[in-house]
Amino acid sequence: MPVPTSRRGHLRHLMHCAVGAGALIPALLTTVAVNPAFAQAPVWPTKPIRIVVTFTPGGAPDTLARILAEKWGSLGQTVTVDNKPGAGGNIGSEFVAKSAADGATLIIGTVGTHAINAALYDKLPYNPIRDFTPITFLASTPNLLVVNRTVPANNVKELIELAKKTPLSFGSSGSGTSIHLSGELFNTLAGVKMQHIPYKGRAQAIPDLLGGRIEMIFDNMPSALPLVKSGELKAIAVTSTTRSPAAPNIPTIAESGLPGFEATSWFALLAPANLPRDVQMRINQETLKVLAMPDVREKLAGLGLEVAAGTPEALSALMVAEGAKWAKVVKESGAKPD
Repeated sequence: MPVPTSRRGHLRHLMHCAVGAGALIPALLTTVAVNPAFAQAPVWPTKPIRIVVTFTPGGAPDTLARILAEKWGSLGQTVTVDNKPGAGGNIGSEFVAKSAADGATLIIGTVGTHAINAALYDKLPYNPIRDFTPITFLASTPNLLVVNRTVPANNVKELIELAKKTPLSFGSSGSGTSIHLSGELFNTLAGVKMQHIPYKGRAQAIPDLLGGRIEMIFDNMPSALPLVKSGELKAIAVTSTTRSPAAPNIPTIAESGLPGFEATSWFALLAPANLPRDVQMRINQETLKVLAMPDVREKLAGLGLEVAAGTPEALSALMVAEGAKWAKVVKESGAKPD
């Protein structure tokens, strides 16, 4: 839902504060390093571990979960990835919130599930702060605006001109995701009314995009970039304020005609509330070890993911700050779950 022109500057400021990884994340998180005090912690979950991903396979949360599952395989327990998509991530998040706090059930939280949804949904079936134990921040990434190859626009200005003349739609991996809110911000700042089409995950959205049933998506960089490199989709711009090292030739939306545009996705590891502190810190340290591995860092960088792990306390502070600011963004934009 577009907002009046007089309020766009305020909304742009709120979006910059709420989703600017360059502003909040470095201030709250540490570089990847293992704390010697916990490096030899003996406590590890005593039964098979399940990492819940609240979206379908193939996206950035799924990629992060599968890396952890693979690297943790040598620690004595089977680790599986359990995709539970639906309702903008609410289904999987509620499942984890109601699970036993023994370290055997974890979740890849996102800016949507743990910052945006509390403001977007009137009746959220979980509390993103109270119902979870923070483990560590994992990574952040800009979104990539990609369109079907038949769309007659090759840059932001041409896309805006087209949207003002022709009804266009953008897909998302669910209401409340950064992919959704990126589109809402684009609508607001560009003065257009593209229709939002939510899916249970990008795995459902991408076939419709490739088939021309929707025109575009503001997808996470790790999942969108391979489709651009293969020639299946056309890249228009990235949603960060600076170009991504993973795709330096793709301009930003801000430099392409919408100054101040910024939207960044982030991902974190959490467990149900009341997880014992020793288990919490053991999982934290094992996660930091994985994120410090050269092969992991190289893979994530190649996908456009910036690693920024840290302490549970830093993650908790980040979620509180993001939740408060996203509440203002949702109110100002008029965004609603579809």
